[in-house]
Amino acid sequence: MKSITICFSVIILIVVIGCHRQVPESHTLTDIEMANEKGQLTLANHWADSLLNHGNPDSLTSIKLSSSIDMNNRIMSDFSMTEPEIEARLKKEFGEYSQKERIIWEKNNWLEYKVIDGEKHYFKRSISNLKLILQSQRSKQNGSKGFIQDKLSLLCLEHSRKVIAESKSDGKPVFPVKMKVTYQLTVNADVVPEGKTVRCWLPWPREVHDRQGNVVLLKTVPENHYIAPDTVEQRSIYTEQPASKGKPTVFEIQFTYQSKAQYFDLSQFKILPYDTTSLIFKKYTGEQHPQIVFANEIKQLSDSIVGITSNPAEKVRRLYYWINDHIIWTGALEYSIMPFIPGYVLTNRRGDCGMQTMLFMAMARFQKLPVKWQSGWMMHPNEVNLHDWCEVYYNGVGWVPLDMSFNLQNSADLHEKEFYISGIDAYRLIINDAIGSRFIPEKKFPRSEPYDFQRGEVEWEGGNLYFNQWNYRMNVEY
Repeated sequence: MKSITICFSVIILIVVIGCHRQVPESHTLTDIEMANEKGQLTLANHWADSLLNHGNPDSLTSIKLSSSIDMNNRIMSDFSMTEPEIEARLKKEFGEYSQKERIIWEKNNWLEYKVIDGEKHYFKRSISNLKLILQSQRSKQNGSKGFIQDKLSLLCLEHSRKVIAESKSDGKPVFPVKMKVTYQLTVNADVVPEGKTVRCWLPWPREVHDRQGNVVLLKTVPENHYIAPDTVEQRSIYTEQPASKGKPTVFEIQFTYQSKAQYFDLSQFKILPYDTTSLIFKKYTGEQHPQIVFANEIKQLSDSIVGITSNPAEKVRRLYYWINDHIIWTGALEYSIMPFIPGYVLTNRRGDCGMQTMLFMAMARFQKLPVKWQSGWMMHPNEVNLHDWCEVYYNGVGWVPLDMSFNLQNSADLHEKEFYISGIDAYRLIINDAIGSRFIPEKKFPRSEPYDFQRGEVEWEGGNLYFNQWNYRMNVEY
């Protein structure tokens, strides 16, 4: 009997140990946040997932845990290149290079990386950005003014000459261009279970602007759709359809519209003092967290650039020149993983069109210059792409377009050189007049891009579909 008792005791012990091993480790939200700060993203995601599924968290904690997992996945998607992969790419692009050069590139964050799970992971566009940065450095050393002589800049210079010549003193839009657009968003096969509804918001042109109109919808796939009213500052066309097993889910719209250029010779206008009690002044000179924020570095820099001038147009001009001379264009991290974009731009002295525009907006608004976001697509032949710019309000003139990243042009004529400080070309598609405006119908889950809206947004009942789960394509006919 004694031996049988021992056997039963061993069996019970084994069962207890086995059950104990099946119980997941218990970690708090603080543990997960600390792991995130240390770059232990995979571990943080494991703990968060375990707590979500086995810890019975309250609704607020569940949101924080899901947001943590989502953010970590976004970071790992952007910083997806391993050290061996970056080594191979560097050798392919640069041939032989010294380790001293490599140390400088990484120290200056020119070759951008994060330490994730104890290893260096590099930004997926770090090589192309490094080439742009080194090219800019060589231009400075050679005393070059930094003007880029490519097909797009030459097209814009020739186009702006025509726009300036055709424009009247009232600044009314000119030079109409009609375009036919086919836009397609394709969700990868089996990302969404068969039969589940995929909800999709595609970019749709705003019609409240004199520069854009005659919008005609030609086709949607699927046919059911809802076009948001023009009161929505980030305008979309919404549609939905069930997913099919083994097949991608395709959404498509086709439309025509007309775009016009606009140029203001501000020297010909009497710019009046701002009415500081007006809705426009209050709304468009304020902060807009988390990106348009008057941090100390923004205040000090903008004050030093603007100086003592009180003329709004001259303030804008000085801010534009400073960014043009000190910030180069490079490919951007996804905006959702950057806590404070203007701060990133100032620290690294680089950024894409939207990042440069946010820096300009933060400095201009601190100087009590009303500025609003505007974005959509640049539609230049053979140069169709996502693009961001803005508009500045001058009392006595109205809203005046400004494109920060199109820069000063290579011309001895001052009007042509400064065209994009108070003008814009006809090759635009305006989708947005605000940062982070709500959709109609509303999105249930967090957006892939919380501030801008150009590529589209997609979700299903299981959550948001991030950019790596679908792709997009635009075709433009002139």
